[in-house]
Amino acid sequence: MKKGKKLTALALSLAMCGSLMTACGAKNEPAKETETKAAETTAAAETTAPENAASSEGAGEGTIVASATGFESKFSPFFAANADDQDIVDMTQIYMMYVDRVSNPILKGIEGETRDYNGTPYTYTGPADIEVTENEDGTVFYDINMRDDLVFSDGTPIDMDDFIFSLYVLLDPSYDGSATMYSCPIEGLDAYRGGMETLINLLVKAGKDNTDFTYWDEATQTAFWGEFEPAVDAFVKEIVDYVGAGSVAEAAAQWGYPDLPAEATAMDYFMTMLENYDGDVASMTGTETAGSGMADLMPGYNDYVVGIKTGDSADSISGIQRTGDYSLRIVASELDATMIYQLAQPIAPLHYYGDEAQYDYENNKFGFPKGDLSIVREKTTKPLGAGPYVFNNYADGVVYLDANETFYKGVPATPHLNFIETQEADMINGISSGTIDVANPSYSKQVAEQVAGINGSDALEGDVITTKMIDYRGYGYIGIAAGNVKVGEDPDSDASKNLRKAIATVISAYREQGINSYYGDTASVINYPISNTSWAAPQVTDDGYTVAYSVDVEGNPIYTSDMSDEDKFAAAKEAALGYFEAAGYTVEGGKVTAAPEGAKLEYSVNIGGGGKGDHPTFLILKNAADAFAEIGFTLKVNDLSQAADLYASYQSGVAEMWCAAWQSSSDPDMYQLYHSDGSTNYYMINDEDLDQLIMDARQSTDQSYRKGLYKAAMEIIMDWGVELPIYQRSEATLFSSERVDVSSLPGDLTPYYTWKNEVEAIKAK
Repeated sequence: MKKGKKLTALALSLAMCGSLMTACGAKNEPAKETETKAAETTAAAETTAPENAASSEGAGEGTIVASATGFESKFSPFFAANADDQDIVDMTQIYMMYVDRVSNPILKGIEGETRDYNGTPYTYTGPADIEVTENEDGTVFYDINMRDDLVFSDGTPIDMDDFIFSLYVLLDPSYDGSATMYSCPIEGLDAYRGGMETLINLLVKAGKDNTDFTYWDEATQTAFWGEFEPAVDAFVKEIVDYVGAGSVAEAAAQWGYPDLPAEATAMDYFMTMLENYDGDVASMTGTETAGSGMADLMPGYNDYVVGIKTGDSADSISGIQRTGDYSLRIVASELDATMIYQLAQPIAPLHYYGDEAQYDYENNKFGFPKGDLSIVREKTTKPLGAGPYVFNNYADGVVYLDANETFYKGVPATPHLNFIETQEADMINGISSGTIDVANPSYSKQVAEQVAGINGSDALEGDVITTKMIDYRGYGYIGIAAGNVKVGEDPDSDASKNLRKAIATVISAYREQGINSYYGDTASVINYPISNTSWAAPQVTDDGYTVAYSVDVEGNPIYTSDMSDEDKFAAAKEAALGYFEAAGYTVEGGKVTAAPEGAKLEYSVNIGGGGKGDHPTFLILKNAADAFAEIGFTLKVNDLSQAADLYASYQSGVAEMWCAAWQSSSDPDMYQLYHSDGSTNYYMINDEDLDQLIMDARQSTDQSYRKGLYKAAMEIIMDWGVELPIYQRSEATLFSSERVDVSSLPGDLTPYYTWKNEVEAIKAK
């Protein structure tokens, strides 16, 4: 099971840049709408708060205070893991590439590019120009030309060696941070990363009783297991406690590993999970965590994540080619439409995070010993960069930042920016009382009513609070596992598809009613399995746009524009009977009376409403279940009190149906979710035509062409009846109208372009 903290960082990192941390080709991640947040840790500060700092009485003059959920004090551009730490990175660093309001890359950053959004022209700039060349032999050149007048906040000039150093950190065989640039098809990357493995992985694979000391001595092995075993016990205990299990085996089953024996130990469970990650301890523990990673639980962890050479390993990456003091060519061995986003990497200072004495490009030295990032890790809690703000201090849950007077876009209008850890319940009151100036509470009808009440009117933009709404970068859905909801043995048969469409048709009819009840006007029903925030999302005005599951088994529209809600519900039940009959069910007197072989009269759907129905899709399912009962079919709604049970049910392949949400990143690549070999293809869909469309879309950078391919792919997904899109919800950022000059905020905020993108222009009153 993938637990939330690291996943959140992957999905939400770099709204400023788009998708810095996103793997080439793996674009969508589960957004766990009902997940309880894991415990966050905070590091103790080394010094006291600066003079002009936030306190319980509010901020000092010339200061803006923004809310944060919880810091881990990993403010490194290489090792930030959660979203709040990443915010600090974004404030203190610059990136080689940025994106616009719809997440299209800015390739002419030096002079800037002007693009329209909602009828308004906006100009975007960045540190570099990037030219992409597709060659006849299939290789791709990414030529980067950087400005020659950039400096870090300490006054040190920036050149391409700083970026090359940054790339080599991210691509080092021992790198265990969140960035996944190493998954991209960079020429020579496999040869560079091959023949080397981290010491921790080697020690774990060798086992406690190993007697081969080719790569380490016995004392090292003994010391390692003395630390590793207690850390494993603590790591697994967090999972057991999180799911509320009585034993390791019970916790493992709820977490998606159901085959452990009753007497399984923590180490048994740990090793079972590790098998799914090819023995990569960092990757597994960073994903499966219920709160802490091994770095948090094992005091000497950093001593064991050094790379050990075990075979042939290249001294450099042939596809990273320095062409001048301010220019670089990156060569990809093949076209990958998502790789352009990987250029949104930090330009981190070599002189601070690395060692200039160990940098010699011509002699394959890149600022640190290959396989040993210890000097980079030393600076994890104290960032330095060229971003709009300079890190001052972290104390008592507050990060203090000061304006960077050398920032290339100009000195920020507000001298000080603080991020303060804030409970969800305190965010709105914090703005009204003066202790917070910017907050991001979970938006709902209740929040809207509270804001309106504080403003003394029905307006969300008033004298006290100004609310800026954006669509959430993801969507809620109901999944149907083709392998579990089918007729006979073939999930791909017309009968199996008709069974799933019968179920989806009835549920679909109740979507608008349920979403309006839960979200009001802060969410809307969607009809395709993609977030409306994506450039690939079909629009109502597009040719061929249809409402999800709105035609009968003959392809005729189920609804008419003049139908009442009750008429629509009746029409949906009638259409469902037609699908059931086509699936081989016996239909008599307006009811389903018998199921064909391999199918049933009752199916279950799992939903994480905390056992209390607290979920945006709960009312939809309840009403649909009542409707199904009227036609002789049973939809059993399992409202699970533990979110972990929900995730385990569909990730382990046990669930027939489930409710969840996907969180999308900048590129709409579908491989991970819908390709037959996709790592999170929980729908069990296996379609050669769909696979081909997904792969074809990966091999093009023509956005209009790719959009057409994705539309065709989505139609196949809907035809399989494995996913019912439910809702696109909104998010809100609240600003103090009294202490923030709201006229200085960026226009047309989007999930890919927030207030932080133009933080240097925002003024405190």
